[in-house]
Amino acid sequence: MAIEIDPEWWKKIFDRLYLLTDARSVCDDGITRLEVDIICEMLSLQRGQKILDLCCGHGRHSFELYERGFMNCTLVDYSSFLIDCVHKEASRRNIEMEIIQADARTTGLSPETFDVVIIMGNSLGYMTEIDSDLDILLESFRVLNNGGQILVDVINGSSINDTFNPCAWHEIGDDIVVCREREIVDNRVNAREIVLSKKEGLLRDQTYSIRFYTPGSIKKLLEQAGFSVSTTCTDFSPYRKKADFGCMNDRMIIVGSKM
Repeated sequence: MAIEIDPEWWKKIFDRLYLLTDARSVCDDGITRLEVDIICEMLSLQRGQKILDLCCGHGRHSFELYERGFMNCTLVDYSSFLIDCVHKEASRRNIEMEIIQADARTTGLSPETFDVVIIMGNSLGYMTEIDSDLDILLESFRVLNNGGQILVDVINGSSINDTFNPCAWHEIGDDIVVCREREIVDNRVNAREIVLSKKEGLLRDQTYSIRFYTPGSIKKLLEQAGFSVSTTCTDFSPYRKKADFGCMNDRMIIVGSKM
């Protein structure tokens, strides 16, 4: 039976349970450091540059960048829950950052403001509208200074079939079990995620869908938005052990410039 998808799933799923079910990827400081290593390397980041962390989640990349001396970060995410997490962590660390809850397609930020835009954590491909990812890249182009760079981290669709697992599950501690059923339909991965507590029962039964790109198709999309693509890493992985990390397993990093 085909997995039925709510087209607005991305407006609801990024909450407390998301940070729990995806903790292996998004709450591991070692993984975050490795991801920031490649950001710094591929962009040749310079201290003082203005960085936009678009689709920032709970801010883990910007906080790591700040610790390395890249202190001029603006964070944008649609999820009010995750943005609240960013505010709380910034307050805990006594850090001043511009933190904005907004749609990545229409941030409201001033044009030609940033030197760098980063879109990490496989944050393209959520919306069903065919031009939604292009709109995000066009907004990134608009807010970048001339000569600015964008770095995008997405699924590598060229290799996804090699490692695709239609059924997976993992346990979190002694109580939580996460089960995922997946299917590939055209250029999307559709999934159903069930989260169970051994003590409390069903916590979540949610579907989601993510569009994937090949190196050629994401390059074409960036060029359509006006970027000149300079570098593509097609086999990026920050994971130190083999496991099923879902759509985070097969990833590529693309760097483009606004010329």
